[in-house]
Amino acid sequence: MFKKKIILTIIILLLIGISSILVPNFIINQTTAEKLFSEVSDIPENKVGLLLGTSKYLQNGNINLYYQYRLEATVSLYQNGKIDYILISGDNGQKSYNEPETFKDDLIKSGIPADKIYLDYAGFRTLDSIVRAKEIFGQNKITIISQKFHNERAIYISENKDIEAVGFNAKDVTFRYGLKIQIRELLARTKMMIDLYVINEQPKFLGDKIQIR
Repeated sequence: MFKKKIILTIIILLLIGISSILVPNFIINQTTAEKLFSEVSDIPENKVGLLLGTSKYLQNGNINLYYQYRLEATVSLYQNGKIDYILISGDNGQKSYNEPETFKDDLIKSGIPADKIYLDYAGFRTLDSIVRAKEIFGQNKITIISQKFHNERAIYISENKDIEAVGFNAKDVTFRYGLKIQIRELLARTKMMIDLYVINEQPKFLGDKIQIR
């Protein structure tokens, strides 16, 4: 009898754990599907494109394809008149690591005018990037630029924060290349639900307002 109770408890805990991953994933996919675009010609115009940061290089020294494809997507949106300004939000927690500046340098090399680029150095998490786009940079309507799985979560956060957002899907990587990221994303979605609805998580930093114009 005791063993049956242990087995039943284990099964219940496993079901709870699986549900805590699958349910948020299903909800996010269903509620954001109509706000995602993969073709430049289809996406509506917005004043500001929010480029979500990532590292340029992998630990082995190779270029990070997530970075490369987000860069290409941003350039394409700007060149086709779908965005007027680019807000780069990323991690600058250390002097030797600066996602926004790295992206800015490569965007300028790609022909984007420097005065069309704004930097958010405190985008430590997706939630921080979204909330700061509104609270610091005054944007209630944005185009989010990242891979599809990331855009889905970012748009869900945006809706929760009363921001009208669409996502432009940068080219994704192969399943094998991005397997670790995909697994991490599932866990990130569960954490996001906790952040939004349980603990009401806020950005690590806010600060003075910056006008995009």
